[in-house]
Amino acid sequence: MQADRRPTKLPSLAQPLSPQAAGQAPKSLPAAQDRRVRTDGDLRELLLKKPRGAREAEWLDSSDGWMDLASYADTYRQTGKKFAQYVHDEFRRAVAAGWTVDGSYNVEIRLIQFHQEEVLAAAEASDNGRHWAAWTSATDGWAIPGTGDGEVFVHNLPEPERSFGQQVYIAEAYAWRGDIQMEILISGSKRVSRKLISDLAERQMERL
Repeated sequence: MQADRRPTKLPSLAQPLSPQAAGQAPKSLPAAQDRRVRTDGDLRELLLKKPRGAREAEWLDSSDGWMDLASYADTYRQTGKKFAQYVHDEFRRAVAAGWTVDGSYNVEIRLIQFHQEEVLAAAEASDNGRHWAAWTSATDGWAIPGTGDGEVFVHNLPEPERSFGQQVYIAEAYAWRGDIQMEILISGSKRVSRKLISDLAERQMERL
């Protein structure tokens, strides 16, 4: 139908176009100052390094530090629900580091990155982690300086479901920056100190 018709002139705009601004456009940030250059690269490089004298977690030998969505969801009891949630939240990728210190406690650090085209998922995931970490009255919590709403949590009672016949104490940390969520989990045979979990959380967030 349109092929047999003459072109129709478009109506005039409701208002005139604004004149182009004078002057030069701002220069792009150098790589050293552009945070996206770092977070779009190898995410494993932003993880804290294993301290001297610690033994690397055995499971890292096969994963090389990367975690796909299935592996990450498998760290939760409700694996299927967590998988579906992170599909909805535009999961992009995740990395993890872990080590054991003197056989007394284990450390696991995860960085989860989201596409964030529709949802500010990193902030929501961090908020969800803080909510569940603080649900029991036998837990103390403190803010992570410089993170806005990041927090560390120390559970004062052992968790029977993680014990396997032994007392296991847990400490957790949750924070976010940009499109990356940080999670830290420390488990040990004794109550984890606030200094230990807070120091790890602060240093990891500084790397972001």
